[in-house]
Formats: sequence, C-alpha cells, structure tokens
Amino acid sequence: MQAAEAEALIAPPVDILEDASLFLDFDGTLVEIAARPDGVAVDARLTALMRRLRERVHGRLAILSGRAAADIRTLFGTPEFIVSGSHGMEFHYPDGDAVLAPRPESLSSALADMRDLAECWPGVLVEDKPLGAALHYRGNPQAEQACIALAQTLAARHGLYLQTGKMMIEVRAGGGDKGDALRRLMESPEMRGTTPIFLGDDDTDEPGFIAAAMLGGAGVLIGPERPTAARYRLASVSDTLDWLETAS
Repeated sequence: MQAAEAEALIAPPVDILEDASLFLDFDGTLVEIAARPDGVAVDARLTALMRRLRERVHGRLAILSGRAAADIRTLFGTPEFIVSGSHGMEFHYPDGDAVLAPRPESLSSALADMRDLAECWPGVLVEDKPLGAALHYRGNPQAEQACIALAQTLAARHGLYLQTGKMMIEVRAGGGDKGDALRRLMESPEMRGTTPIFLGDDDTDEPGFIAAAMLGGAGVLIGPERPTAARYRLASVSDTLDWLETAS
C-alpha cells in the first residue's frame, strides 16, 4: 500500500474505538515535541486519559514509540498498558515481562562520531538509545545537512538502519518498525480479531498506518496534511487529546 496524496482528511468518528485495539505514538501525538527528548512530562490529564482509554478498549492499548520503552514507562510510572519502544524493537508488558532485541555492537562507535559532530555544532543533541543513536538538530537547524550526512555514513559503515524523524536522524538496529510491532501485538489472543487503530504524527508512524489498514483498521495522522497512508487526521496534540477524551 502506497501513501496517499495529500488531501483533506477528516477527523475519525468518535465510535471508531468500538471493538478496537488502540495504538498510540507518544511525542507529537500525546505530548508536544520538546526542544530536548528529556523535556517532556506526563501530566494528570494524560494519566487519567490513558486509564479511561484502557477501560474503553478493554485493555487493548499500547504506545508505539521511537523512545526507549523504559523512558515511556518512567514517564507514566509503571503503566498498565503495553509499551513498544525503539521503533518496534522492544516490548514491555504490564505484568513486567519484556522482550528486547540485541544491541548492535557498532552503536558505541557511531555514538562517538555523533558526539564529535555535536561538539562542532552547538545546540545539536546526541541521544543514546537501547538500540539506536540519534542526532537532534532542533536546537540548531543549520546543522541538518551535517547530521544527515553523518548518519548516512554511519548507517552504511556499520550496517545500521537509517531512521528519519522530525528534526532528528537516527541509526538503529534493523529488522523492525512500528508496523511490525502492531502486527505482532495484533496476533495476541487479546487483540486478535479486533480492529487496529493507530495514531501518529511523523514518517516513523507510516508503517503503523499501513499495517493497521491491512488488518482492517485505520491510521490517524496528527498534524498538518501531507501524503500519508492514514485515513483520518487530527490537527494537533491538543485536538488529539480532546478527541480521545470524547472517544473514551
């Protein structure tokens, strides 16, 4: 399935969560993207909303994030929903079980090269993830091309997967994405046979939109209109939270 041309997508109907399994991106979907990855917080409104959503979909709730799963769990304080982190490469379950792919040995070398670049470009941040290394250039947009060029070189040199995102570029372990994570979770007895709904905001979420559609569900794009495999759209994080509260 190819991403559709940019068009005026409508908001999802509020009854779409009936007999659904709900998958949510985090940054740019549930919280505003911060200048630094550690600059976000989960407030009481979001905590209460996730609790209601879990009840609404009878426990069939998961966050699919590019962040480390442990970071999401820390922000929510041992959540009672599934967290898939590192772009679908790790899974943490409410009962404490966890599945984590092996960390590529080459990430240490890639991180060192990224930190050397960051020293030359004030405002560029290096993020060390369990299965990846990312350059964030939101603090210095002029560094974009330098960050992309280095990440491309590192991906080719070390056999790592090149992952783009909003004002960031990452090299990471290959072999999975958010679409793979969604399909894996949909095979569980709890979710099998339900309708997958996935909300996300950037290109890392497109595999999830595609997977949801192929399983009879739909993706919901958060943010400005653009070519996407999503069927619906909500304009902002604020609109998303309002819609989720109504739908729950």
